[in-house]
Amino acid sequence: MIHKRKHEDDVNASLLRENDPVFGASGLRKSSPKYNMPSLEMSPRNAYQIVHDELMLDGNSRLNLATFVTTWIEPEAAKLMNETFDKNMIDKDEYPQTAQIEMRCVNMLANLFHGHTNSDKEACGCSTIGSSEAAMLCGMAMKWNWRAKRKALGKDTTKPNFVVGSDVQVCWEKFCVYWDIEMRTVNMNPDNGFKFDPAKAIELCDENTMGVLAILGTTYTGEYQDVKTLDRLIDAYNKETGYDIPIHVDAASGGFVAPFLDPELEWDFRLKWVNSINVSGHKFGLVAPGVGWAMWKDWSFLPQELIFHVNYLGGDMPTFAINFSRPGSQVIAQYYNCIRLGFEGYRKIHQACFDVTMYLKERLDSSGIGESVIQDIKMPLLAFKLKDGASYDVYQVSDKLRYHGWQVPAYTLPANA
Repeated sequence: MIHKRKHEDDVNASLLRENDPVFGASGLRKSSPKYNMPSLEMSPRNAYQIVHDELMLDGNSRLNLATFVTTWIEPEAAKLMNETFDKNMIDKDEYPQTAQIEMRCVNMLANLFHGHTNSDKEACGCSTIGSSEAAMLCGMAMKWNWRAKRKALGKDTTKPNFVVGSDVQVCWEKFCVYWDIEMRTVNMNPDNGFKFDPAKAIELCDENTMGVLAILGTTYTGEYQDVKTLDRLIDAYNKETGYDIPIHVDAASGGFVAPFLDPELEWDFRLKWVNSINVSGHKFGLVAPGVGWAMWKDWSFLPQELIFHVNYLGGDMPTFAINFSRPGSQVIAQYYNCIRLGFEGYRKIHQACFDVTMYLKERLDSSGIGESVIQDIKMPLLAFKLKDGASYDVYQVSDKLRYHGWQVPAYTLPANA
């Protein structure tokens, strides 16, 4: 009897060792899975700690000055996102209120960008997974519109081109490659302050030009390109040639800044030839990644053949997107920001950020170490270069800042600059 009891105790002790509830002992017995799924499950606590600790090797997002992307949101917004991450944004029949909130955001942005809205018809636009997808959708609409007009005239439709500045964001290079479009580039010019020259863009246009890109807040320098001058030149060119080349504005960065800090600046749907705009909600729209918005002046600029109708999720659902299933949480957070902050709240935040930018510019200029790349700063972004003759380069500065956790990118400007 004693022998049997001892055997049972040994077995129980062995089982206890295999399923040891002591956190440090059970969590450190095996290496983390990397290439193969483990054969057995583990406790939620252990799985969480493995992933949590590995992510400690990432940079601190609050110290990331490289990507323009929102790195802090209010706890209430985070709570809403946590409550809605399981809502499939595309399933408008199952989540009609989320779909309604998306359209509220579209209408708010249309009004902010001086687009066509009235009480009888929704504004034309949609949410996307980010501004890059929004750019792709607007670019596709331009190509389809150009092709339809060419077909109606009985002309060749195989050689579209798109005129951009060399300081274009890489998503537009991808767009031209993916959709077989010739990208014609206006080089940056150091002699004019690295700014985009609208007249040079017009020189590259012809009958195969499906559109011209203007950027409100470039990735390289933060420049607001002169959309109003481009619109005036395009208008004269179209009248002379009989073409109707439109302008698309990539407002990924500046679209949520200019309306609040420069409300009189004409860059949006107030201009005759600006037919579409993409904007990033997870940049200065102050939403955690990722959400973007594709906007059109009115429904006539969105080709109907690009809108697909599906019913296998229940009900008839029109959809125009590259991505399909995605969480509704970022759209909910965008709506939260819009009603929480209002116009004045956005203005205060961006003005405070802009004041910090100008303070840094003053300190930089007075230090004698570097100088701003452009002087006409319009948004909370400072691009600088070192003075000629410096004994170190920007890459070394960036590397030293990383020692303190700050992520400040060092990069080269495009060709000719």
